[in-house]
Amino acid sequence: MQTGRLEKLLEFIKAEPEDPFLKYALATEYLRVNQTDMALRYYEDLVNNHPNYIGTYYHLGKLYEALNRRDDAINTYETGMKITREQRDNHAFSELQAVYNQLTDDDY
Repeated sequence: MQTGRLEKLLEFIKAEPEDPFLKYALATEYLRVNQTDMALRYYEDLVNNHPNYIGTYYHLGKLYEALNRRDDAINTYETGMKITREQRDNHAFSELQAVYNQLTDDDY
């Protein structure tokens, strides 16, 4: 059931309102049930308040792309690449670089 998972996550976030994993799970679940406004809210909260939660950058960028917000997607990918480089997370960096290059038709 779609709402069952969402309801449970909303209960969990009440107890742990600043937990980045729960925020990420909520964003992903909202996206899954086509509530893009709520997904966007949680993804943006993550990049603003938990910038080192690097999994967010790929998904937020893709959501921006789907919403025809190309410049926001590019900025999100660039920020994510900077942070993944600082954290020496080469796998995440290469994933972000690939979508960035595809979107911009450039090399970073």
